Amino acid sequence: MTATTKPAVLPILVVEDEPSVMAFLQAALERSGYSVVTASSGVEALKLFETAEFRGVITDMRTPGGVSGADVHAWIVTNRPHLADRVILVTGDTVNEETVALLRKTNAPCVEKPFRVQQLLEVVQKIFGKAV
Repeated sequence: MTATTKPAVLPILVVEDEPSVMAFLQAALERSGYSVVTASSGVEALKLFETAEFRGVITDMRTPGGVSGADVHAWIVTNRPHLADRVILVTGDTVNEETVALLRKTNAPCVEKPFRVQQLLEVVQKIFGKAV
């Protein structure tokens, strides 16, 4: 790398099974200058970790395939501990006792659906830093 070459900026992994929410998240992040890689399930997200590194992860709490957002967080804590504090959970179910217990257990920031773009971006900047 030369002195004028910028280091590569890692993408944010977004895990969301609802296509419209995924498109919304991806568009909002990319318009703000972030690079994004998407996964439609927790299983797919964990497979992506086999071959890629990420700046951070935004994951829905409930995803199909038997691997939840909390499971993805737990895997990251064990296998990518440097990312353990770079996970944002998204849920529309904060009244469910199980969800509340999982949120407490992970201690990860949570963005509640429905959310505004600015609300999401404020949390993203706080956790992942500004887009380069």
